[in-house]
Amino acid sequence: MQDRPTIDELLTAVEYFLDTEIVPNVPGARGFHGRVAANAIRIVRRELEREDEALAAEWAGLDALLGAPERPQGRPAFRAALRERNEALCRLIRDGETDEGQLPARVQEHVRNVVREKLRVTNPELLARSAEAGQ
Repeated sequence: MQDRPTIDELLTAVEYFLDTEIVPNVPGARGFHGRVAANAIRIVRRELEREDEALAAEWAGLDALLGAPERPQGRPAFRAALRERNEALCRLIRDGETDEGQLPARVQEHVRNVVREKLRVTNPELLARSAEAGQ
């Protein structure tokens, strides 16, 4: 792990360069690609900022629906286990096993929370507009 520059400082520098030097001064497709690159950096920065909290919340939501196995240590193992648990939830939904009682509402709430968190990273402006519209 490096002390300085931090990951955030490096991403900020590249984002600034793209936003101030490339996008305003490069017309056409290259300028568009500069905007896309700057936006990708913003997404990465938000992902890094929120990742631990978002993954923990998703795991907890799945715990409430599927039971609470021990959380794996290490990010790669944790991400793999989270993917497996999401696949298990998808199988239950496909098989109709979440259609009765209070499960449909609990599944919908979990999915809404996960999608909301993903939008906080990928498109927070859309999330804000959606909240303003009451959706």
